[in-house]
Amino acid sequence: MIANTVNYPVHPLISERWSPRAMSGESISHDQLMTIFKAGSLAPSSFNNQPWTFIYANRETPDWEIFFNLLVPFNQEWTKNAAVLVVVVSKNNFYSTGKPSRTHSFDTGAAWENMALQASADNLVAHGMEGFDYDATCTLLSIPDDHTAEMMFALGKPANDLSVLSTELQEKEKRSDRVPLEQVVCKGKFKLLR
Repeated sequence: MIANTVNYPVHPLISERWSPRAMSGESISHDQLMTIFKAGSLAPSSFNNQPWTFIYANRETPDWEIFFNLLVPFNQEWTKNAAVLVVVVSKNNFYSTGKPSRTHSFDTGAAWENMALQASADNLVAHGMEGFDYDATCTLLSIPDDHTAEMMFALGKPANDLSVLSTELQEKEKRSDRVPLEQVVCKGKFKLLR
């Protein structure tokens, strides 16, 4: 049993990362954006396959409207102040052999985590989303059938004032509690812990 009262020292970059929604609407530089993508590209992957592709649209460009319209209305409500919208895609098969990769989604998730951590280190907001039209995304962004649209994320500078969000979203704009460690760790065999 893992004692919930024990403090395990996790690096602050990890323990302090969170996903706010309040963004200022300011643009970010090309170098800032490429730094985020570079962090993602350095993630570990099975056989170093690196199955990820990051497709993006900057605010106030023609592509922005396409990406924005893929989102469900709830996500449109707050992403309107993002600087960039990104679709994260994985290739289902290994590049080297063409055989199916069981970990393409898992590996691409590691790339997303790297990007989220880099954004946090750079004092930027990175908020991941599943609330978008996956089929339309694949069609409109020409994603091949042997690839998977995994998620979208909004990237931007943090807002100084929560008034950029609706009252409902302002109430949600706080760090959420994490599941206690003893509810996610099993020794030996799987146990349903929550």
